[in-house]
Amino acid sequence: MARNAPTIDAYGDGGFRLAGARHDGSVLIVRDEPHSWGVKAMADLSLADFAPVIEAGAADVEFVLLGTGARNALPSREIREGLRAAGMGLEFMDTAAAAKLYNLLTSEGRRLAAALIAV
Repeated sequence: MARNAPTIDAYGDGGFRLAGARHDGSVLIVRDEPHSWGVKAMADLSLADFAPVIEAGAADVEFVLLGTGARNALPSREIREGLRAAGMGLEFMDTAAAAKLYNLLTSEGRRLAAALIAV
């Protein structure tokens, strides 16, 4: 399947530059489409924030790449178990590392969603 995933050109200053366009705040990329994501910090994150990813389904999303902000942090058990129950894996790391890995994985054609908390 041909991919049209946006590249993450830059991050920081409270947002991202995706394929040349500035996106303020956190971003959720599902089915290669970026969406504003209201999450500001890991402490605010719940399984409900992943509803668009779960709705996309495991056929479109093999795993979620979660950028946890300035520092790596363990997502709650609710999130880990909820994504597993939906048939999706979860990889999490600080947002800087996640942005770089996202570009690499999408260039390889991997089916992933990116949930990136702005720094």
